Amino acid sequence: MAQAVDYSIFVATEADGRSQMSLAVDGIDCAACISDIEHGVMALPGVVRARLNYSTHRLTVEWDGAGEPAALVGRLETLGYRAHPFAGRAEEAEAKRAQWLLRCLGVAGFAMMNVMLLSVSVWAGNVTDITPETRDLFHWLSALIALPAAAYAGQPFFQSALRALRTRSLNMDVPISLGVILALGMSLVETILHREHAFFDSAVMLLFFLLAGRYLDHEARRRTRAVAGNLAALRGEMAQRLDASGSPVWVPVQALQTGDRILVAAGERIGADGVVEVGSSAVDEALITGETLPRAVVAGDTLYAGSLNGAGALTLRVTAGGEGTLIDDVQRLLDGALSQRAGYVRLADRVARLYAPVVHLTAFISAIGWLLLGASAHDAVMIAVAVLIITCPCALALAVPAVQVVATGRLFRAGLLVNAGDMLERMAGVDTVVFDKTGTLTLPEPELRLTADADPDLVALAARLALSSRHPLAAALARHAVGPALDGVEEMPGAGVRGTLEGQEVRLGSLAFCDAVLPPDMAPTATPIALRWGTRTLVIGLDQALRPDAVQVVADLKARGLDVRILSGDREGPVAAVARTLGIAHYGAGLRPADKIAALERLKAEGHMVLMVGDGLNDAPALAAARVSLSPASGVAVTQAQADAVFLGQRLAPVRAAIDGARTAARLMRQNLGLAVAYNFIAVPLAVSGHVTPLVAALAMSGSSILVTLNALRAGRPARGERTAAEAKAPSPALSTAEAHS
Repeated sequence: MAQAVDYSIFVATEADGRSQMSLAVDGIDCAACISDIEHGVMALPGVVRARLNYSTHRLTVEWDGAGEPAALVGRLETLGYRAHPFAGRAEEAEAKRAQWLLRCLGVAGFAMMNVMLLSVSVWAGNVTDITPETRDLFHWLSALIALPAAAYAGQPFFQSALRALRTRSLNMDVPISLGVILALGMSLVETILHREHAFFDSAVMLLFFLLAGRYLDHEARRRTRAVAGNLAALRGEMAQRLDASGSPVWVPVQALQTGDRILVAAGERIGADGVVEVGSSAVDEALITGETLPRAVVAGDTLYAGSLNGAGALTLRVTAGGEGTLIDDVQRLLDGALSQRAGYVRLADRVARLYAPVVHLTAFISAIGWLLLGASAHDAVMIAVAVLIITCPCALALAVPAVQVVATGRLFRAGLLVNAGDMLERMAGVDTVVFDKTGTLTLPEPELRLTADADPDLVALAARLALSSRHPLAAALARHAVGPALDGVEEMPGAGVRGTLEGQEVRLGSLAFCDAVLPPDMAPTATPIALRWGTRTLVIGLDQALRPDAVQVVADLKARGLDVRILSGDREGPVAAVARTLGIAHYGAGLRPADKIAALERLKAEGHMVLMVGDGLNDAPALAAARVSLSPASGVAVTQAQADAVFLGQRLAPVRAAIDGARTAARLMRQNLGLAVAYNFIAVPLAVSGHVTPLVAALAMSGSSILVTLNALRAGRPARGERTAAEAKAPSPALSTAEAHS
């Protein structure tokens, strides 16, 4: 008797009283699995909702009443799938599966090349003077290579087909497996009976092309799963909770509750949402708002889990702990957006479920029809095998992945790394481009903004003083230091640093700390850092410049008929300044993740197809909710994981290249699908009428695959003016203050 497992700890209770559980499901091979799993689980008593995310293999189930979680796992095992509580474990399993598919592909390729060499000799000999003994020898050699190779390389299809048959259902792998097994079986019979033709080459060639398409599709999907379920890692695992006596005690962040008081030391990541009670500091909220400039906080200010504390110690009163923090809200928005975007998978599911019975029925009717017309059982079976092989969806399976691979290579040369396999299809229909501001339209690292009368010696001194500070803004200034840090410099948390030089006190920090005045010609969007050395003062602005080609790229996008907008978490002033510079009429400022989702939903409701380009944690749900999304390489890891592609370098040109490349790729995909459909319209009647042998069927199938592959190579031609990845990553001169903020 199997040991009972208690899954109750993984069950969450919703506000309406329903129970919810998320499971990672192993063994999902094709889109048809989605319907099998969802319908199978929905058949359980009390289950009201079952949603499988094909990208993450995450199954979310909701049920009423006192349902038993173990019954869900048991039901999935009955359907032929293994399941365990979702905790990101699917990623490792998917990486192993990718390696396994690659090994299967290598074995099939090795067998195909060697068997084809033997088959060519037999074909040539059949029209010349090959002896029956030599032909039989070559057939047996082909069998010795093909049979074990097919037994290994065909496992992805055989295992999937077996699972489907055990649950009395069909998927695309059932006719594929049947065609391969029949082709090998008939070839073995033909070899034993010393016949002229065997079809070992057909079977291994069929497996090779199918495995190539499956591996490419699997890899494209696997790259989108890297970080999707692990947002909680962005906050600390432990926090210092103050007990009744005021002494700090380390506890897991999951144990924090509303009303708890926690101590956040300098340099620690905040583990819960809360309000500052004691202390002041500068807090890096880049993961939350996307802003790289830290925010000065004092008593009464609100902070969020995932933010990084600066130099000052803080005492917070927790307002949301456990699973109620902003990061958890972002995760829930993210999961919901990903689930809503899976409509194209359901379309593929319906096509897959229709394909298998139609192919089986066609092959069966062909065999019965020829038997009724007086053909021998041997000839009827061979015609049925030819129908199964010639209707194999190799060309259809390669029509899209082949273009994706070639177009992805082109985009890589233009500085784009594609994460999602179907990004090109969705990108081609975009009519609206929505940009985040900070780190997306602007460069991720702040740059110096000096007034016209700035003393170079004071600038150099300020840079050397900045080497002694842990403040993020000081780090940006310290990059310009020439020489070592000054000795005896003391950091004043929340204010700046101070020391002594040539008998006079020197300070670097806020305007108030240095008793300095903001210059009238300082850029309005710049953050000031002041220096005081004796009676001499200097104010340096740190600002984020626009990407070098932002103006040109936005103009090009508008020239292509695209509506360009900005949605940012930054303040109204900086967002408005950037919008004016770029000529963007529609923009939003001070937006939270839910606000961005709502704005995108409004655009979608109006019929727009939206491309979202962003880099911060607050952009992650919006990236997932948009039709298609891009993120710069400087973005946070979870944002890059949700983006359909990541672009390199300081320029925005890859965004334009992505749209151009996607439109070209979509046109070629439609052409390839047309070629594949035309092939089936011509080839299937010929096979049914008995004019095609299994060998010719395999050659025709391979020929159609080669044709769509050759057409796909056209997607690799770069557009005029398209930059290479090396050019995209090359540094460019920074914009002047006037250019960035005119």
